[in-house]
Amino acid sequence: MNEVQVIEVFMNGAKVGRIALTPQALCAFEYDPAYIASGASVSPFHLPLKSEVFVAKRTPFRGGFGVFDDSLPDGWGNLILDRYLQSKGIVPAKLTLLQRLALVGATGRGALEYRPDFSESVIDDIINFDHWAAEVEKILTTDYDGRESLDVLYKRGGSPGGARPKVFVHVDGKEWLVKFKATADPENIGQIEYQYALLAQKCGINMPETRLFEGKYFGVERFDRTHAGKIHTVSAAGLLNADYRIPSLDYLELLKLCHILTKNMEDVYDLFRLMAFNVAIKNRDDHAKNFSFQLVNKEWKLSPAYDLLPSDGFNGFHTTTVNNNGEPTHNDMMIVAEKAGLNKQRASEIIRKTNELTKNLKTNKRK
Repeated sequence: MNEVQVIEVFMNGAKVGRIALTPQALCAFEYDPAYIASGASVSPFHLPLKSEVFVAKRTPFRGGFGVFDDSLPDGWGNLILDRYLQSKGIVPAKLTLLQRLALVGATGRGALEYRPDFSESVIDDIINFDHWAAEVEKILTTDYDGRESLDVLYKRGGSPGGARPKVFVHVDGKEWLVKFKATADPENIGQIEYQYALLAQKCGINMPETRLFEGKYFGVERFDRTHAGKIHTVSAAGLLNADYRIPSLDYLELLKLCHILTKNMEDVYDLFRLMAFNVAIKNRDDHAKNFSFQLVNKEWKLSPAYDLLPSDGFNGFHTTTVNNNGEPTHNDMMIVAEKAGLNKQRASEIIRKTNELTKNLKTNKRK
C-alpha cells in the first residue's frame, strides 16, 4: 500500500481542498482558495468556508472530521475491506486515515472524491443475486476467504455504510444499492424492508425509488447520484461530529439542525414525520447516521429517508431520544414539536395519521 502524505478533495470536478495529518495523526484540512471564492462549505458547523487550517479532534472519528468519515465504510464495508486487504497481504490496522480515503477515491457516498484514488470498481454489471447472497452468507458465517468473491464484493460494495451486506449495481440506467440478509435477519428481510418503504411513502415520507429484485432482494435507488452529477450528502453525525455508535442526539436537536441548515419549515415537518414513523414502527436503530442532508445549488435540504425497519436499537431504546426519552410517548413527541416551533394541530395530525396507517403492523424486528 503506497504511502499518502496529502489527500486532495474534489466535488463534481472542482477542487475543494486538501487533507494532511498532524504529527498526532489528526486530520488537518484547508479549503482551496478558488473554492472559497465560488463554493459552499461542505460541513458548515465544523468546516466553515474560510481560509484557515482546521484540525480535527481525536474523538469521535479517530482524528478525522465527520464529513470525511461519512465517506468511509463501516459495518459490512469494513468487514469486506479488511478481508480484501488481508488477501493482498496488507494489514488493515496499519492504514492511515489518508490511505483509507484514497481507497474510497471516487466511489464513496455523496459527491466528495479523494485523490490519489486507489479505488476499484466493476465494469460488468451482470449480477446473479442468488449467487452473491450465498457468497455473503459464507463470509458472514465462516472464515471463507474466496479471493474472487472478495474482489467482486469489495469492488461492488466496499464503501457503503451500515451493517447489512450490500452491493451497488446499475439496472435500467439507474444506480441501485441492493441489500442481502445479515446473519440475524429473517429469511424474508428483503420483502419486509420493501413493505416498510411502501408504508413510509403512504405516510407521506420522502423516499427514494425502491424495488424488490428477484422478488426478495431489497434495492433502493441511490439518491446521491443523478444524471447531472453527484450530490453532496452528509449525515447528521457527519455534520455535528456526533458519535453514531451510541445515543448522542435527541430529535429536538435534529429538528433544530434541520431548520438551521435548510431554513425550510417544510423540511422540518418532514423530519418530524419521520420521527413519528420511527416511533410508530419501533425503529429504534435511529442513530445519527440514519438522517442526512444534501447540498443542492448551494442550498441544504433534508435527504430522502432510508433504513426504515423495526429494530431493537441501543439496549432496546431509541438511539435518538424524543424529549430525552428512549421510550417516547405521544406527549414526548408533542413537547418536541412545540420546542421546535411546529404548529401543534399539524404536528398532532401527523402523529395521528402515522399511527393510523401503521397500527396493524406485525413487528418483524431487525437486530
